[in-house]
Amino acid sequence: MMIDVASGTYGCCDGITRRSFLKAGALMFGGMTLSGLLRRQAVAAAAGEPTKDLSVILVWQGGGPSHLDMWDLKPQAPAEFRGIFNPIPSNLGGYEVCELMPNIAKICDKLTILRSVTHNDGGHESASHFLLTGYEPTNDIPSNEVPSYGSIVAKELGARRSGFPAYVALPTAPRSSAAAYLGVGNNPFETQGDPNSDKFNVRNLKAPANISVDRLQNRHAMLKRFDTLRRDIDASGVIGGMDAFSQQAFDLVTSPRVQDAFDLSKEDKKIRESYGRNTWGQSTLLARRLVEAGVRFVTVNQGGWDTHNNNFEELKRNKLPNFDQSFAALIEDLHQRGQLERTLVLVWGEFGRTPRINNTAGRDHWPNVFTVVMAGGGLKQGIVLGESDARAEFPKERPISPQDVLATMYHQLGINREKSYRNDADRPVEILNYGKPIQEII
Repeated sequence: MMIDVASGTYGCCDGITRRSFLKAGALMFGGMTLSGLLRRQAVAAAAGEPTKDLSVILVWQGGGPSHLDMWDLKPQAPAEFRGIFNPIPSNLGGYEVCELMPNIAKICDKLTILRSVTHNDGGHESASHFLLTGYEPTNDIPSNEVPSYGSIVAKELGARRSGFPAYVALPTAPRSSAAAYLGVGNNPFETQGDPNSDKFNVRNLKAPANISVDRLQNRHAMLKRFDTLRRDIDASGVIGGMDAFSQQAFDLVTSPRVQDAFDLSKEDKKIRESYGRNTWGQSTLLARRLVEAGVRFVTVNQGGWDTHNNNFEELKRNKLPNFDQSFAALIEDLHQRGQLERTLVLVWGEFGRTPRINNTAGRDHWPNVFTVVMAGGGLKQGIVLGESDARAEFPKERPISPQDVLATMYHQLGINREKSYRNDADRPVEILNYGKPIQEII
């Protein structure tokens, strides 16, 4: 038996709806999922390699957020470039952000802001593959030709606490965030649903609707009895190993610890309000709960930044107020809980937006220069690195590649980016074949 969980998220201008599928083999007699998600934990532990005990929260702004209207305003540029928003001072001397980001302005001293990230791919799907894997694809609409870095981190490090999935996507996974040839056991576990809803539940962590926990326990015991003879004759120990993974999956489905971590009703109401009572806010809060509980890598999928039309109205009405509240709350909450140094936060989309405003008051795709924000994870705080030119069209100084950003992440996590995996053609492929850690921020 197999369970396919399809996720539909936001659409972009290319007409393709971003979808991903989590496929996890179900256990005999129980219909239980996720045992494959736990195998990587044993592999990582068996390797015995020293690692830094960090978690990662990726805030994925799919569609491409406008750097000029958020992090890199150009008030002296001509009107057809600068837009309608005014800059306001941040608490980081000399650095300004958009007036619609007043909460973020108060926490910039805890951020690492890279204003000169650049690449040359202006297509949504191909650029997303590039920024979610570190590898340029061979076609325009790829589907994980190589593993996502979320999957690599999950495979290399496993969960920080036994019994939890290592890699979670909230509420759904962006395209190109799967495991490719690392196997479905390293795909993201998708919560589905809206975390802001009072009826929100994580369906993949529940027993099938027609099976109570008591029945699940009975079937689990029955499976053990049926397997007794096979275990007796299995000299290789394979069945015993399968039993161990099945037991972990069973514990995941029935564990109060796991259920509590995903249960936002356990959170203080004031904290919930501080993140914003909307999908983005509650997904971001859930990400904090999960890394605190033991999940290694969480993607918060904040899509919908493809603002070809009415860019300013869309940012003013929806995107920037929600992002400002949820992201600032995340950083401050992690800091107050003493978790920021142990959590690496990465905020980016596949590219920025065109400096020149188009004839529908929008901005189009622009990979030539854009801003990436990082925080925590042992990085230097209060850093603004790199600069774009007068119209935010190209890097003026210190160009940074997406691979440099990923090399920095792997460095902080203690993952050897030169390590290779065998792909489907049985050829070795390095975790990352280009890029160097950004020395100014580590």
